[in-house]
Amino acid sequence: MQRRKFIGQAGILTAGSFLTPSILRASSFNYPTVRIPKSERKFKSDAIENVISGMKKRLKDPELGWLFENCFPNTLDTTVDFETKNGKPDTYVITGDIDAMWLRDSSAQVWPYLPFMKEDKNLQQLIKGVIRRQTQCILLDPYANAFYKDPNKISEWKNDLTDMKPGIHERKWEIDSLCYPIRLAHGYWQHTADASAFDNDWKEAMKLVVKTFKEQQRFHDHGPYTFQRKTSWATDGVPMGGYGYPTKKVGLIHSMFRPSDDATIYPFLIPSNLFAFYSLLQLNMMVGKLFKDNSLIEDATKLMEDITNGIANHGVVNHEKFGKIYAYEVNGFGSFNLMDDANVPSLLAIPYLFNVQQNEPIHINTRKFVLSESNPFFFKGEAGEGIGGPHIGMDYIWPMSIIMRAMTSNNDAEVRQCLQWLKASNAGTGFMHESFYKDDATKFTRKWFAWANTLFGELLLKVGRERPSLI
Repeated sequence: MQRRKFIGQAGILTAGSFLTPSILRASSFNYPTVRIPKSERKFKSDAIENVISGMKKRLKDPELGWLFENCFPNTLDTTVDFETKNGKPDTYVITGDIDAMWLRDSSAQVWPYLPFMKEDKNLQQLIKGVIRRQTQCILLDPYANAFYKDPNKISEWKNDLTDMKPGIHERKWEIDSLCYPIRLAHGYWQHTADASAFDNDWKEAMKLVVKTFKEQQRFHDHGPYTFQRKTSWATDGVPMGGYGYPTKKVGLIHSMFRPSDDATIYPFLIPSNLFAFYSLLQLNMMVGKLFKDNSLIEDATKLMEDITNGIANHGVVNHEKFGKIYAYEVNGFGSFNLMDDANVPSLLAIPYLFNVQQNEPIHINTRKFVLSESNPFFFKGEAGEGIGGPHIGMDYIWPMSIIMRAMTSNNDAEVRQCLQWLKASNAGTGFMHESFYKDDATKFTRKWFAWANTLFGELLLKVGRERPSLI
């Protein structure tokens, strides 16, 4: 189902129909069983069940314990399709309410389970299967963002003006779609030292990633990618014949869409270019150890140098109130877009995805900016405060942005407040959602959004390790 169509049919219209204010108070709520029965779960992991049991004992707030039990295993419970094909693991991961596998979402959904693979070899096989399937998706089309399990399935977006193929759900070019599989592969490798997932197909897919990044620097021409859609949603189309607005070629990588699947305004998306830099660094580590392919390493290194120079010269702007900050998007000619979006990679999420010094002045200034009303998509209301984005529209806060705020905070009071907002945002359902209305959390979108659920579980684990007094 189309994301926007689903948003119109679920959540906002129905979420509050069975809730009353008294139900939303932890003191009077009896925490019903909302996790699906064992017999219906897609994948069972004793290691994850042990984590859930342990966390529930540690969490002094029963509502947080209830939310962790529901949210952390949600990807395994409801979204994975795991099998063995030709003697190798294969894992298809849907986002939740949409039967398609996003390279970004599928990586993020299983990421929090990586530390527990050593205790559960079946879990390791499942994640290895995600890496294998992502490899095949990239080989099919590195410009696509979402895929079907059935390689012959024809998308509802088959009439998009781009090079659609069977097996592709959507073909929106987003830099982060190729970064997330590298992040997952590197994380898997670091946790297991298992190189068997990184065969010749994986290497060819990584060559294609680097080739695609180089094409989208567009030093010599527009490159092979173009996209247009017949729609009334302005954020679903790319202007100027499907190539985007003009840019000065400064070494940065063009991204026609954001991690939200919304079109960029200026094609140089700074958080995604930063993600590409860090992903290429991780790729070089793996290629150097596993393949010793100097040509691939040299190409990736040159890209990293170009990105570094491009961001230093064009991605940092001087804000009259906050000083030097990262822009969200730029065009290389001096134009820039100052905002942040809830979807990751975002400016707020930089310390979550990359090893950066959180006391670095540009980062501090940028964080202050994105968490202020100077950011046009920062919303504050009776139900909470946080960042949203054009994907849902004004005044809808994404729990993902509150999670990222807590993930990247050094302040106990701020983390505690974020946990309170997140707890309230579940609106009695026991799960995180895509977004909620700033003044009424019972008005939310997407009742089944596995990325937000698993990410919330990751946050509670982090707080439990680093700030146990808060839980």
